[in-house]
This record gives sequence, structure tokens and C-alpha cells, in this order.
Amino acid sequence: MALAVLKSRALSGMDAPEVTVEVHLAAGLPAFTLVGLPDTEVKEARDRVRAAIQNCQFDFPARRITVNLAPADLPKESGRFDLPIALGILIASGQLKANGLDQYEFAGELSLSGELRPVRGALAMCMRAGKSNRAFILPAASAAEAALAATAQVLPANALLDVCAHLAGTQTLAASAPHQAAVVDNYPDLADIKGQGLARRALEVAAAGGHSILFSGPPGTGKSMLAKRLPGILPPLTADESLQSAAVLSLAGSFAHARYGMRPFAAPHHSASVPALVGGGSTPRPGEISLAHHGVLFLDELPEFERRVLEALREPLENGVIRVSRAAQRVEFPASFQLVAAMNPCPCGYLGHSNGKCHCTPDQVARYRAKLSGPFLDRIDLMIEVPPLSDVELQGKPQGEPSNAVKDRVIKTRQRQLARQGKINALLDSKEIDTLCEPDSSGAVLLKQAISRLNLSARAYHRVLKVARTIADLGDSQNISGAHIAEAIQYRRGLGS
Repeated sequence: MALAVLKSRALSGMDAPEVTVEVHLAAGLPAFTLVGLPDTEVKEARDRVRAAIQNCQFDFPARRITVNLAPADLPKESGRFDLPIALGILIASGQLKANGLDQYEFAGELSLSGELRPVRGALAMCMRAGKSNRAFILPAASAAEAALAATAQVLPANALLDVCAHLAGTQTLAASAPHQAAVVDNYPDLADIKGQGLARRALEVAAAGGHSILFSGPPGTGKSMLAKRLPGILPPLTADESLQSAAVLSLAGSFAHARYGMRPFAAPHHSASVPALVGGGSTPRPGEISLAHHGVLFLDELPEFERRVLEALREPLENGVIRVSRAAQRVEFPASFQLVAAMNPCPCGYLGHSNGKCHCTPDQVARYRAKLSGPFLDRIDLMIEVPPLSDVELQGKPQGEPSNAVKDRVIKTRQRQLARQGKINALLDSKEIDTLCEPDSSGAVLLKQAISRLNLSARAYHRVLKVARTIADLGDSQNISGAHIAEAIQYRRGLGS
């Protein structure tokens, strides 16, 4: 009878709970049993591990092998447990003499030849491993990502034999030094935009206060171009924000080391399902809103999204998190994103265009816009009409400011907000709005008129005040004047008003 015990990690939302891999060899008919709530990918480890052990010139024991992944009530997924299972079999069978196993954690998918393939969630696992004061042995392809955690020693390995040699003391795995690539500012530039002065101004206001924004206009007016330039005028990510964003991307297997420290930009197709957008699945994974954490979520052709998909955005727009509940588990993913959306004014797209191509009836236009519910639109701070360019604007060269000039103003504006209240204006709650966003007498009169004429809800009223506060901050004004309120109301008039 022989037993080997190794440590690894599972993934549960943003958490990476510890998993104990117990490998037991006993007499009896040859068998290989995996227990501990493994999914299909984990069960397939039996064939990968057997082939990898044999191709590394070890003997696969013809005994009754039982592998227990504890705790038993925690779902286990992916091929990350291949490496600890293979090592456990070699240790339990006496083919590998390893000391100090409690100093390490292991994760890695094995190829049939014994080479190690990258694993999803390496960064999240190493962030937790560092709190346990253990070194983490990982595939070399995952090491650069995992080393960003800087709290755990990361030992990259290329193959099962490398790990065996390290544990046996005949060869040492070199620790991966923390390395952060220099952030390359290669965002699209606002200087490429022709005309659209009002839309550019609204985009700057949205960036300065972290507000959501909706562009409406005929095809080809620059809505998508404006949206793609929002990340380039936002302040640089802090070290903590960069790490949080990278951890979410790591969970989805879409982390790219070259883009570490850059604002993420997610642009899902309008056919995306609810789980694809907000996260889910039998084993919950982050959706597009979480992949846009600390970045921008762009929804083009907004009315073409299913209504229930858009309604699912209401909670994360307010709270900055998304909670996914399943029968077996409940997980929470961060979703602090800035929403940018674009839509046409009517089904054909040419309502209000000078070419006169639109033949949509008022009823068709109303049904098209009714696809966006009032509660959803209430959560959008700025709604801007983007008109067609004139012939002179279209044929001329772009005349607007470059992104860097706008970005400097945005950074200074956000610094004022953080110094005053410790958060950006979009995150102010109702009590803070009453304290920090009180307009002067002329602004109060104008706001009272807007409430009755535009039928503003309580949420829309608060959002007008927050936008006005941002406009005042952009002008380095302590007080919110009537001019600030007027501009904020202009951005709140709605679609086609």
C-alpha cells in the first residue's frame, strides 16, 4: 500500500481554493479511478497521464490506482490536475523519491509525450499560493503570467521529466523573475475623427467622470470610431487595477502579456447570449462585462441585442460586480466597466439623414426604439446624437485634438474627484450626490424645469447631477452653475428628442 499527497488549486470565480491531490496504490485488478467531483476534462486525465508516464520511460503501475481530489464537494475542471496526478503516481509507486512536497503546489496539463501545456487561471492560482508560502510549479508557457502576482515563487517547467528531476534533486528549476512589460500606448487616436465636436465633448465628459454613453446616428457618422478611442483618453491603470484586470483575463484564458497594463476593450457581437455577456455556464466563467473590468464594454447595434441580454446589464452597471448562481456553486466576478453603446436612429438607419433614404414609418421607429427598456436607458448617463458629416467636413482633414491632450484634462479632472471624495463621480451614491452635487440657484431652477418637461426619474435626476458635477470639474469649478446643468440636461434629452 502506498500513498502520495500533493497540493494544487481549483478555480471558483475569482478565487482559487486549495485542492489536495491524494494518490493511493493498492493491490487488486488494474484500475484507475478519479473521485472528488471531477468534470469530463479531469476524468480524461487518466489517458493523458498514462501515456505521459510511459513516454517519459517510467512504468505505469498495473495496480488499483485511486486519485482523490479534496475537498470532495468542490467542482474540479480543466487539465490542470494532470501534473500532480502523474507525480503522485510516480511517488506512490516508488519510482520518484521526492522530499519537501509540502513546499510546492503543482498545476499543468500534460501532453501524451510528457510536455507541459499552459493552464487557465495561472495568475489567480499564484496569487493564492503566495498566501500559503508555497512555490508554484507551472508550465513554462504560464510562468510569465503567473509571475505578475509577485507574491509566490514561480518555478516554470517544460516537461514532466523536468519536474521529476527538480523534486529528486538532480536538477533545479530556475525561478521566474517578475517581469512587467512596458505599457505601449497604441490606442486609436481621437485626432482621426472628423467633425463631431459635440460627440467628442461628450466622450471627454464620459471619460472624466466614468459615465456610460450612448451614440445614436446614421451609419458611417463615426460612432464606432468614437467608442474605440475612449480607452485612449482614460487615465493609465494603477498597479492594482492592472493585476485585477489580468487576473480576470487569466480566468478566461485570454490573457496577453504584451497588453498587460492596458485598458481592456470588449466588443461582443449582438448575437451574444446572457452567459456570454455576463458570465455563466455549468462551471461559471467570466463574461464579456468581466473581461472589460477596469476598461470599456462597447455594444454596437444596441437594439439588435436580445432584450433579456441588455436587462442583465442593469445590476452590474449599478454595482460593478456580477453574481452567478448555480445549483452546485455561487461565484462572483468583478465587472467595473464603462459602457459605450451605439445604435441607428431607426431600423433602416437613415432617419434624419440628408439623403432622404429613410422610409420607416413612425410606428416602425417607435417599435425599434422600444427594444431598449426605460430602466436600462435610465442607467445610461449621456445620450448623444451623431449627425452625418457635411461635405466640407468629410472631404477635409481632421481638425480635432489628439487623444493625449484630452487625456491630460481627463487625468487632472479625475485627480480632483479623488482628492474630494475618494472616487470618480459615476460612483457617487445618493447621499454623496446631495452633498457634493448641489447646483446654484440658476441651476436648481433649470433642473426643476427639466424634471417636469423630460419626465426624469429619480435615477435620471441623480445622473444629471453627477454629469453636471463632472462638467464643473472639467472646468475646475467648485460650484455647479446653470451652464453646467444645461449641458448635462442636453446629454440627457433622450433619443430623437
